[in-house]
Amino acid sequence: MVNETTALKTAADVGAERTRSGVFYRPNVDIVEKPEELVLLADVPGTKGDLVDIQFEDGTLSLHAKVEPRRENGDYLLQEYGVGDYWRTFEISEVIDASKISAEYADGVLTLHLPKADAVKPRRIEIKPK
Repeated sequence: MVNETTALKTAADVGAERTRSGVFYRPNVDIVEKPEELVLLADVPGTKGDLVDIQFEDGTLSLHAKVEPRRENGDYLLQEYGVGDYWRTFEISEVIDASKISAEYADGVLTLHLPKADAVKPRRIEIKPK
């Protein structure tokens, strides 16, 4: 199970989100723990893969997905869909091998693979006969 001592902490866990000018949304995420890695799935509909920026610096993983405004002409009778960028940050502990983080984007979902460092991966210890 993922907890703050072994893997990720969201910015909400360690303080307020970083403030930025303009409209932005905090994407919902699921984090799945596997034996070799953590997988982070972030919902970022309305963006494109080339508009997603992922940065890792000083133990902080930042996700920024730009969403271009709609260009619909006409008089809206109702307008509920808000358009804005997505922004979310996570604090990453040393149990993640930051040099091997990878990402893919498809169908509005950003998938990040956060491999565990070798020192924390489960391993089988062989018993040698005497």
